[in-house]
Amino acid sequence: MNRTTARHVTLAIIVSHALALTAFAQGRFDDVQIKTVKVSDNVYMLVGSGGNIGLSIGDDGAFMIDDQFAPLTEKILAAVRTLTDQPVRFLINTHWHGDHVGGNENLGKAGAIIVAHENVRERMSTEAFMEAFNRTVPASPEAALPVVTFTDAITFHWNGDEVHVFHVEPAHTDGDSIIHFRHANVLHMGDTFFNGMYPFIDVSSGGSIDGVIAAADTALKLCNDKTKIIPGHGELADADDLRAYRDVLQAVRDRVRSLVDAGKTRDEVIAAKPSAEFDADWGRGFMKPDQWIGIVYDGMTKN
Repeated sequence: MNRTTARHVTLAIIVSHALALTAFAQGRFDDVQIKTVKVSDNVYMLVGSGGNIGLSIGDDGAFMIDDQFAPLTEKILAAVRTLTDQPVRFLINTHWHGDHVGGNENLGKAGAIIVAHENVRERMSTEAFMEAFNRTVPASPEAALPVVTFTDAITFHWNGDEVHVFHVEPAHTDGDSIIHFRHANVLHMGDTFFNGMYPFIDVSSGGSIDGVIAAADTALKLCNDKTKIIPGHGELADADDLRAYRDVLQAVRDRVRSLVDAGKTRDEVIAAKPSAEFDADWGRGFMKPDQWIGIVYDGMTKN
């Protein structure tokens, strides 16, 4: 085989592999159905694949929080159309991860104004490396980037509500926002809250368990016994669910810190099983116990 033929064969293999990966990526969403959960009179949670979506509807237009993956955009918009004939006017990103911003380009091109903390735009604008998964994430296209950014907070007077979007100190990432529908008494917490499961903490993006606990405490100050909470992942929650989550994280954090202070290595901390009593209930989600304890250790020793 001469060099020209070899190059053609190699290119054909690469193209074939790329097409296969694309088909797989598209195929994994074929059977996803978008479930609509009513939260209040005009606030809904949309559940599909990826982070939970928040949606406010009313005469001003649809106001969306996060948008899952690009192949799901049409299904998501179809679900929105069952609730309102108004277009999506604003799209809030709670942070930069692909399962929350994957539909940005589609919705941005459709006319939605994308809003997020300034760190979200910064991280989406450049190639990023997620150490926990040994994965490089390419920069997002210009059309997917937030066009309005804020440093501390921004308020929308929209659909008869005051929607307060505020940044918390680095928690899941360094760009997390919590959204508070003040009149509806609803919170969307993004991935600062994984209801009923251990959370993924993106240490590579500045996250830490201390920040996640602090975000939960901040949110709890806004809650009463009627508050509904949309978590980044998991079922619709209330203040008791969030308080249970905070208490588990705090207990495990304190145990890991004691082991770190005693000079234990990462492997020794994992082997000590500091989360053992909670694993049956909280270790059945995305983060398995040993993997999660390793991430907690990494954040504690890195930050």
